Amino acid sequence: MPMLASARVPDPRPYPGSMARSRIPDADGDAAVAAALAGGDRTALATAVRYLLQLLAERHPGGSVEVRVPPFGAVQCVEGPKHTRGTPPNVVEMDPAVWLAVATGERPWADAREAGEVRASGSRADLTGRVPVWRAPVRR
Repeated sequence: MPMLASARVPDPRPYPGSMARSRIPDADGDAAVAAALAGGDRTALATAVRYLLQLLAERHPGGSVEVRVPPFGAVQCVEGPKHTRGTPPNVVEMDPAVWLAVATGERPWADAREAGEVRASGSRADLTGRVPVWRAPVRR
């Protein structure tokens, strides 16, 4: 395992030299999603998109499908054959507004796909049953 030069400890990142992204805490993610759904600014939208992608990857771990939401993020998820180099065989891509709607249940996955707002290639490039990944927290 490669060592981090500054501390002489093993590098915990999955791909040495890659930037490790911190996990977005649930409270911050929930607030960002609520703000983005209410028409918040670009920063809220970016955090919301990344948080929702994080939830997708946590709930459906794997590496057979890559979900891309440019320019804010991408994750690999769904069990199955994992690709390691080049363009993955199963890719789902959509813009941030569509991802926000699909991931929160504001819009069904099938509707977005039928409307041509989702670009999906590959036999496993289907999020049916995997979205939505977020529900508004219940306030008591």
